[in-house]
Amino acid sequence: MRRNADELAKMRRAGRVVAEIHEATRAAIRPGISTADIDQVARDVLDRRGAGSNFLNYHGFPAVVCTSPNSMIVHGIPSPTVILDEGDIISVDCGAIIEGYHGDAAYTMGVGEVSAEATRLMEVTERSLMAGIDQLRPGNRLHEVGRAVQEVAEAAGFSVVREYVGHAIGTAMHEEPQVPNYWPGSPGPTLKSGMVFAVEPMINAGTAATVQLDDGWSVVTADGRLSAHFEHTIAVTDDGPVVFTVL
Repeated sequence: MRRNADELAKMRRAGRVVAEIHEATRAAIRPGISTADIDQVARDVLDRRGAGSNFLNYHGFPAVVCTSPNSMIVHGIPSPTVILDEGDIISVDCGAIIEGYHGDAAYTMGVGEVSAEATRLMEVTERSLMAGIDQLRPGNRLHEVGRAVQEVAEAAGFSVVREYVGHAIGTAMHEEPQVPNYWPGSPGPTLKSGMVFAVEPMINAGTAATVQLDDGWSVVTADGRLSAHFEHTIAVTDDGPVVFTVL
Protein backbone atom coordinates (compact mmCIF):
# COMPACT_ATOMS: atom_id res chain seq x y z
CA MET A 1 0.00 0.00 0.00
CA ARG A 2 1.20 3.49 -0.82
CA ARG A 3 1.00 6.06 1.97
CA ASN A 4 0.23 9.74 1.47
CA ALA A 5 2.29 12.60 2.91
CA ASP A 6 0.19 12.86 6.08
CA GLU A 7 0.47 9.14 6.76
CA LEU A 8 4.22 9.19 6.14
CA ALA A 9 4.61 12.09 8.58
CA LYS A 10 2.84 10.10 11.30
CA MET A 11 5.02 7.07 10.59
CA ARG A 12 8.10 9.27 10.80
CA ARG A 13 6.96 10.44 14.23
CA ALA A 14 6.43 6.84 15.34
CA GLY A 15 9.85 5.98 13.99
CA ARG A 16 11.47 8.73 16.01
CA VAL A 17 9.96 7.29 19.18
CA VAL A 18 11.40 3.89 18.30
CA ALA A 19 14.80 5.50 17.69
CA GLU A 20 14.57 7.20 21.08
CA ILE A 21 13.85 3.84 22.71
CA HIS A 22 16.94 2.47 20.98
CA GLU A 23 19.04 5.35 22.26
CA ALA A 24 17.76 4.99 25.83
CA THR A 25 18.10 1.21 26.00
CA ARG A 26 21.58 1.26 24.45
CA ALA A 27 22.65 3.69 27.16
CA ALA A 28 21.21 1.44 29.88
CA ILE A 29 22.69 -1.88 28.73
CA ARG A 30 25.65 -3.00 30.83
CA PRO A 31 26.75 -6.09 32.75
CA GLY A 32 24.30 -6.82 35.58
CA ILE A 33 21.19 -5.33 33.99
CA SER A 34 18.17 -7.58 33.56
CA THR A 35 16.16 -7.78 30.37
CA ALA A 36 13.14 -6.66 32.39
CA ASP A 37 15.07 -3.48 33.20
CA ILE A 38 15.49 -2.89 29.46
CA ASP A 39 11.75 -3.27 28.98
CA GLN A 40 11.11 -0.69 31.71
CA VAL A 41 13.41 1.82 30.02
CA ALA A 42 11.42 1.37 26.81
CA ARG A 43 8.10 1.76 28.66
CA ASP A 44 9.33 5.03 30.14
CA VAL A 45 10.08 6.44 26.67
CA LEU A 46 6.68 5.39 25.32
CA ASP A 47 4.94 7.01 28.28
CA ARG A 48 6.97 10.19 27.95
CA ARG A 49 6.15 10.50 24.25
CA GLY A 50 2.48 9.52 24.58
CA ALA A 51 3.01 6.62 22.17
CA GLY A 52 1.41 3.20 22.14
CA SER A 53 3.25 -0.10 22.04
CA ASN A 54 2.66 -2.43 19.11
CA PHE A 55 4.46 -5.26 20.93
CA LEU A 56 2.60 -5.29 24.24
CA ASN A 57 -0.26 -7.84 24.11
CA TYR A 58 0.46 -8.65 20.46
CA HIS A 59 -0.90 -12.21 20.35
CA GLY A 60 -0.39 -12.14 24.11
CA PHE A 61 3.24 -10.92 24.17
CA PRO A 62 3.79 -9.52 27.68
CA ALA A 63 6.31 -6.71 27.07
CA VAL A 64 7.03 -3.65 24.92
CA VAL A 65 10.38 -4.97 23.66
CA CYS A 66 11.81 -8.31 22.62
CA THR A 67 15.17 -8.98 24.27
CA SER A 68 17.12 -11.82 22.66
CA PRO A 69 20.62 -12.56 23.99
CA ASN A 70 23.42 -14.54 22.36
CA SER A 71 22.01 -17.60 20.54
CA MET A 72 18.44 -16.28 20.79
CA ILE A 73 17.44 -14.93 17.39
CA VAL A 74 14.17 -13.12 18.05
CA HIS A 75 11.12 -12.78 20.32
CA GLY A 76 12.88 -13.11 23.67
CA ILE A 77 10.59 -12.24 26.59
CA PRO A 78 12.08 -9.73 29.07
CA SER A 79 12.56 -11.19 32.53
CA PRO A 80 13.98 -10.03 35.86
CA THR A 81 15.89 -13.33 36.04
CA VAL A 82 17.73 -12.91 32.72
CA ILE A 83 20.83 -10.93 33.68
CA LEU A 84 23.30 -9.75 31.07
CA ASP A 85 26.96 -10.58 31.57
CA GLU A 86 30.16 -9.14 30.16
CA GLY A 87 30.71 -10.60 26.71
CA ASP A 88 27.05 -11.22 25.90
CA ILE A 89 25.34 -9.75 22.88
CA ILE A 90 21.70 -8.68 23.02
CA SER A 91 19.09 -7.92 20.37
CA VAL A 92 16.48 -5.33 21.31
CA ASP A 93 13.44 -5.18 19.02
CA CYS A 94 10.66 -2.67 19.65
CA GLY A 95 8.00 -0.49 18.10
CA ALA A 96 5.71 2.45 18.69
CA ILE A 97 2.31 3.70 17.53
CA ILE A 98 1.50 7.36 16.88
CA GLU A 99 -2.05 8.26 15.81
CA GLY A 100 -2.61 4.71 14.58
CA TYR A 101 0.62 4.45 12.56
CA HIS A 102 3.49 2.12 13.38
CA GLY A 103 7.26 2.13 13.60
CA ASP A 104 9.39 -0.99 14.16
CA ALA A 105 13.16 -1.43 14.50
CA ALA A 106 15.82 -3.57 16.16
CA TYR A 107 19.52 -3.50 16.96
CA THR A 108 22.09 -5.85 18.45
CA MET A 109 24.91 -4.68 20.69
CA GLY A 110 27.64 -6.11 22.85
CA VAL A 111 27.60 -6.05 26.64
CA GLY A 112 31.02 -4.74 27.56
CA GLU A 113 33.87 -6.40 25.66
CA VAL A 114 32.73 -9.13 23.27
CA SER A 115 34.44 -11.72 21.11
CA ALA A 116 35.85 -10.98 17.67
CA GLU A 117 33.25 -13.31 16.16
CA ALA A 118 30.41 -11.47 17.89
CA THR A 119 31.74 -8.12 16.72
CA ARG A 120 32.07 -9.31 13.15
CA LEU A 121 28.61 -10.91 13.18
CA MET A 122 27.00 -7.68 14.34
CA GLU A 123 28.92 -5.60 11.81
CA VAL A 124 28.00 -7.89 8.92
CA THR A 125 24.34 -8.06 9.95
CA GLU A 126 24.05 -4.28 10.09
CA ARG A 127 25.85 -4.01 6.76
CA SER A 128 23.44 -6.53 5.24
CA LEU A 129 20.53 -4.38 6.46
CA MET A 130 21.98 -1.30 4.81
CA ALA A 131 22.51 -3.23 1.56
CA GLY A 132 18.87 -4.28 1.65
CA ILE A 133 17.66 -0.76 2.38
CA ASP A 134 19.57 0.54 -0.62
CA GLN A 135 17.33 -1.57 -2.87
CA LEU A 136 14.15 0.23 -1.73
CA ARG A 137 13.82 2.52 -4.75
CA PRO A 138 10.89 3.07 -7.11
CA GLY A 139 10.98 0.63 -10.02
CA ASN A 140 13.08 -1.97 -8.21
CA ARG A 141 11.55 -5.32 -7.29
CA LEU A 142 10.98 -6.05 -3.61
CA HIS A 143 12.91 -9.30 -3.43
CA GLU A 144 16.11 -7.57 -4.50
CA VAL A 145 16.19 -6.55 -0.84
CA GLY A 146 16.60 -10.18 0.21
CA ARG A 147 19.15 -10.86 -2.50
CA ALA A 148 21.29 -7.98 -1.25
CA VAL A 149 21.01 -9.08 2.40
CA GLN A 150 21.89 -12.67 1.53
CA GLU A 151 24.90 -11.72 -0.57
CA VAL A 152 26.47 -9.70 2.24
CA ALA A 153 25.78 -12.30 4.94
CA GLU A 154 26.88 -15.36 3.01
CA ALA A 155 29.99 -13.67 1.61
CA ALA A 156 31.09 -13.31 5.24
CA GLY A 157 30.47 -17.00 5.95
CA PHE A 158 27.28 -16.49 7.94
CA SER A 159 23.77 -17.83 7.32
CA VAL A 160 20.40 -16.14 6.85
CA VAL A 161 17.37 -17.18 8.91
CA ARG A 162 14.52 -18.22 6.61
CA GLU A 163 11.54 -18.65 8.94
CA TYR A 164 11.33 -15.02 10.09
CA VAL A 165 11.25 -12.12 7.66
CA GLY A 166 10.54 -8.42 7.24
CA HIS A 167 7.20 -6.95 6.23
CA ALA A 168 5.25 -3.97 5.01
CA ILE A 169 4.11 -1.68 7.82
CA GLY A 170 1.54 1.08 8.28
CA THR A 171 -1.70 0.99 10.27
CA ALA A 172 -0.66 -2.47 11.47
CA MET A 173 2.80 -3.58 12.50
CA HIS A 174 2.81 -6.56 10.15
CA GLU A 175 1.29 -6.00 6.73
CA GLU A 176 1.67 -7.75 3.40
CA PRO A 177 3.84 -8.27 1.50
CA GLN A 178 6.54 -10.00 3.46
CA VAL A 179 10.18 -9.05 2.87
CA PRO A 180 12.43 -12.13 2.83
CA ASN A 181 16.06 -11.68 3.84
CA TYR A 182 17.11 -14.01 1.04
CA TRP A 183 16.35 -14.48 -2.65
CA PRO A 184 13.12 -16.53 -2.71
CA GLY A 185 13.28 -17.37 -6.41
CA SER A 186 11.02 -14.64 -7.81
CA PRO A 187 11.48 -10.86 -8.04
CA GLY A 188 8.38 -9.88 -6.09
CA PRO A 189 6.24 -6.75 -6.54
CA THR A 190 7.51 -3.55 -8.14
CA LEU A 191 8.33 -0.85 -5.61
CA LYS A 192 6.49 2.48 -5.76
CA SER A 193 6.98 5.76 -3.93
CA GLY A 194 4.97 5.83 -0.68
CA MET A 195 5.40 2.18 0.19
CA VAL A 196 6.86 1.52 3.65
CA PHE A 197 8.68 -1.61 4.79
CA ALA A 198 10.40 -2.99 7.87
CA VAL A 199 13.56 -4.75 6.72
CA GLU A 200 15.08 -6.98 9.40
CA PRO A 201 17.86 -9.43 8.64
CA MET A 202 18.49 -12.12 11.25
CA ILE A 203 21.95 -13.56 10.63
CA ASN A 204 23.46 -16.59 12.38
CA ALA A 205 27.11 -17.36 12.95
CA GLY A 206 26.47 -21.04 12.21
CA THR A 207 23.52 -22.91 10.74
CA ALA A 208 20.40 -21.05 9.62
CA ALA A 209 18.22 -23.63 11.41
CA THR A 210 16.04 -22.39 14.27
CA VAL A 211 14.24 -23.83 17.30
CA GLN A 212 11.29 -22.26 19.13
CA LEU A 213 11.42 -22.65 22.90
CA ASP A 214 8.59 -23.92 25.08
CA ASP A 215 7.48 -20.38 26.02
CA GLY A 216 5.97 -20.18 22.54
CA TRP A 217 7.93 -17.04 21.64
CA SER A 218 11.70 -17.27 22.00
CA VAL A 219 13.54 -18.54 18.91
CA VAL A 220 17.13 -19.77 19.17
CA THR A 221 19.77 -21.08 16.80
CA ALA A 222 19.65 -24.85 16.43
CA ASP A 223 23.41 -25.15 16.97
CA GLY A 224 23.66 -22.76 19.92
CA ARG A 225 25.88 -20.28 18.10
CA LEU A 226 25.37 -16.53 18.09
CA SER A 227 22.73 -14.63 16.13
CA ALA A 228 22.35 -10.91 15.37
CA HIS A 229 19.30 -8.89 14.30
CA PHE A 230 19.02 -5.37 12.89
CA GLU A 231 15.89 -3.65 11.57
CA HIS A 232 14.64 -0.29 10.34
CA THR A 233 11.34 1.08 9.04
CA ILE A 234 11.94 2.64 5.62
CA ALA A 235 9.84 4.58 3.12
CA VAL A 236 10.31 4.22 -0.63
CA THR A 237 10.53 7.73 -2.10
CA ASP A 238 11.42 9.30 -5.43
CA ASP A 239 14.61 10.56 -3.76
CA GLY A 240 15.61 7.11 -2.54
CA PRO A 241 14.97 5.16 0.67
CA VAL A 242 14.19 7.22 3.78
CA VAL A 243 14.78 5.55 7.15
CA PHE A 244 12.11 6.56 9.67
CA THR A 245 13.55 4.84 12.76
CA VAL A 246 16.47 7.22 13.31
CA LEU A 247 16.67 10.46 15.26
